[in-house]
Amino acid sequence: MELSLPSQSGELYEKDFYAWTQEQAKFLRDGKWNCLDASNLVEEIESLGRQERRELENRLGILLGHLLKWEFQPDKRSKGWFATIREQRRQILKLLNQSLSLKPYLPEALEEAYQNALDLAVRETSLGYKDFPQQCPYELSEALDASFFPGQQLESDCDW
Repeated sequence: MELSLPSQSGELYEKDFYAWTQEQAKFLRDGKWNCLDASNLVEEIESLGRQERRELENRLGILLGHLLKWEFQPDKRSKGWFATIREQRRQILKLLNQSLSLKPYLPEALEEAYQNALDLAVRETSLGYKDFPQQCPYELSEALDASFFPGQQLESDCDW
């Protein structure tokens, strides 16, 4: 059984996205500018940029949520929380190094991410929203600082 592919790029975009991406890449490589599905191509490129911003917000939210858990439930601190904080910092810095133009967006992303962090902290602890600051208590520089763990001197409080 042979499948027939749509013949127009716009139609292909709707019916078989993967095939459309391959076709557009070939047109770009071959310099066939007049064959490009420009409107959908623009939409997809813009979508990639939004995806980078969402990843930054998501990782910041996870980081801030774990910093809140670390600070407000010191008796429950664990290697898992420690590792998550380290991993999110590393991944955020990697993302920022790969996409330098995201740096000016950081203050806005921090505000957005903090709301997600509150949800994470409430969901994963026995504490309620009223137990956490309503505004992010951490400066961006602190949150991304590998040695910053709120409420403790890491070397003296942990055995890992």
